[in-house]
Amino acid sequence: MTGGQIAGLIAAIALLILVLFIGMFLVKLNKTLGELNRSMKTMTSDVDTLSHQTENIMANANELLADVNQKVAKIDPVFQAAADLGESVSDLNTATRKLTDRVGETAKKSATSSLAARVGKTAFDLYRSRSRKHQTND
Repeated sequence: MTGGQIAGLIAAIALLILVLFIGMFLVKLNKTLGELNRSMKTMTSDVDTLSHQTENIMANANELLADVNQKVAKIDPVFQAAADLGESVSDLNTATRKLTDRVGETAKKSATSSLAARVGKTAFDLYRSRSRKHQTND
């Protein structure tokens, strides 16, 4: 064999090895793309299922919200009545405090008047008893 034939044989073997590696690469790439395609189909199916479930949840949430709004509207007067009652109790407490203050002031005035009356009566009694002593001594 000549040098050119040996070089051609080496080039042919190198080309054969290159074609084999490219073929193996393409087979692996084909498997990977196949798995990717299956995964995409599964994900699409799962996303569709999730989308339907999400729509159902949103519909149920909307119904629940409407129900809660109706019930809150029914309860609103109760809270208003409780607020009005609280305001009335506060007004009653204020009126009671004012009345208590007035009664206390009146009681103080009455006590002062009563004390003055007792002192006056005692002084008058002393005066009368002295006057009687002076009359009996005269």
